Amino acid sequence: MRQSALFAKTQKQLPKDETSANARLLIKAGFVHKEMAGVYSFLPLGLRVLNNIAKIIREEMFAIGGQEVFLPSLNPKQNWQQTGRWDTLDDLFRFTSFYTKTDYALAGTHEEIIVPLVQRFVSSYKELPLAVFQIQNKFRDEKRAKSGLLRGREFLMKDLYSFHTSEQDLDRYYQVVKESYDRIFKRAGLEVIYTVASGGTFSKYSHEFQVLTQAGEDTVHVCEKCALAVNEEILQEQPACPQCGNKNLRPEKAIEVGNIFKLKTKYSSAFQLAYKDERGESREIIMGCYGIGLNRLMGTLAETSHDEKGLVWPSSVAPFQIHLIALSGVEAQTDKLYDELSGIEVLYDDREEVRAGEKFAEADLLGIPWRLVVSDKALAQESVEVKERKSGRVELLKLRNITNFFAAVIS
Repeated sequence: MRQSALFAKTQKQLPKDETSANARLLIKAGFVHKEMAGVYSFLPLGLRVLNNIAKIIREEMFAIGGQEVFLPSLNPKQNWQQTGRWDTLDDLFRFTSFYTKTDYALAGTHEEIIVPLVQRFVSSYKELPLAVFQIQNKFRDEKRAKSGLLRGREFLMKDLYSFHTSEQDLDRYYQVVKESYDRIFKRAGLEVIYTVASGGTFSKYSHEFQVLTQAGEDTVHVCEKCALAVNEEILQEQPACPQCGNKNLRPEKAIEVGNIFKLKTKYSSAFQLAYKDERGESREIIMGCYGIGLNRLMGTLAETSHDEKGLVWPSSVAPFQIHLIALSGVEAQTDKLYDELSGIEVLYDDREEVRAGEKFAEADLLGIPWRLVVSDKALAQESVEVKERKSGRVELLKLRNITNFFAAVIS
């Protein structure tokens, strides 16, 4: 991609009401544009990051047997009435059609759609267990959208729903998903801590995946002995680690990037979702639910992976792997190098009207993992300057070794 043709540009003016580091960095670098409180447009660079996050999630969901669907955001009122949530869910967007006078909901979650859908196709124990997931926009009428991408009114979410014949099988798959989530966050460049939360009306516990950072909205309490964490609600009920009993718990600010629930039969009962067992007897299907917010994950990366100069993207989610910069007078040589790197995702700063210092500052702001600078001085040594964004390490690399070097460092 030639930077001269890039649709979105870096910004000097930021929204006055935007105080979170993640949104300020992403807006300034031209990754997102704020439309209104809690709603953002993803620009080409930002969408590339979001798609890379989605790619990691999809690969891990497929690896644990998930089948992908795409469910509607526009939901019929009667489905939400059947679960009782039309009147009780505080942040549900509800509206009436101007033409048909029909009431609808904009989905903030999708149990009301997935359960009757599964009911159409599953009736026997032989068709279970089943795992179905989607990556879809959600809408929640947040009273106060805040913290940039961390708490929005419209956002992208991965939902996985699992369907089982027994609680034992749900327990088994719950652990499979937990391990899958560990891999997802590690691949995305985040260090998460497994956190015990209330299970609400579903079960004794649910679990969150929290990233420790002072930018966090949540407070979790980390066990000094076994490194498990509990959230505030659990600590009020039980002032000790539920895993090892240790009472020495350290409070930390954190951002929740994922959660998993044992729904059991709450929604199965609402829709009479059942299966016939080996004896032909009808039994309720047992469910699990597993979520990851993609916007939130991206915002968390921006909060935790930046320095005073700008963003520092992990290679796995970066919009490009290399930021190639041509200094004045070496455009022809840089064009040739750009062609040679065609098998790698490269953002080529070919802008002739922009000074070198501005190019370097923008490269640091964008946070692409590697910067290649082509200059007369380096070319005189048959080399280019290579800088790793994360470490700041700079070295000269021979032109003949460039493709082999990046084949080794970019996985």
